[in-house]
Amino acid sequence: MFEVFFSHIQEKVSLTEVQKDILKTFFTPKKLRKKQYLLQQGDVCKYLSFVEKGLLRSYNVDEKGVEHINMFALEGWWSSDIHSFFTRENAAINIEAIEDTEILMISPESFEEMTLQVPIMDRYFRILFQNSLFTKERRLISSITHTAEEKYMKFVESNPTLVQRLPQNLIASYLGFAPETLSRIKKNIAMRK
Repeated sequence: MFEVFFSHIQEKVSLTEVQKDILKTFFTPKKLRKKQYLLQQGDVCKYLSFVEKGLLRSYNVDEKGVEHINMFALEGWWSSDIHSFFTRENAAINIEAIEDTEILMISPESFEEMTLQVPIMDRYFRILFQNSLFTKERRLISSITHTAEEKYMKFVESNPTLVQRLPQNLIASYLGFAPETLSRIKKNIAMRK
């Protein structure tokens, strides 16, 4: 079950076989069925989760009942309400399985102990958090400066595998437009080809 996990870590830092064995002791495997929640808005996020297989979405629901997707997590991605995970405050997001999904979960206490016992994981997570910050910054800039069509084209270019696995309404929600807008954009693109 740890194949994708170790492959992902090895892209950022080097691990010995002993370190891999130690890391395994800190994680709990879990299987989620399609549409099953890993976290619900208002609960405390008890785990940082790594996707070994499947696909998750993180979203919040506004006061009008409208869903706003902020992230998809497929194989090799982490998913959590980071603020809730580290502060123990209520989560601002829901995390739900879009497909049957297999994850590895770690609690805040185990996370701290893991970084003490395998210090290279501090560097690994610093790289991840830094990359996440860069990505969120770019997404914010894009949301302000790009047209709806440009946002869609950039999403397709950056996420070809994800585009094949997601329903159009979820892509539209992630990009911040109505499904009808996405249909119109795709029609306009098709007409130009």
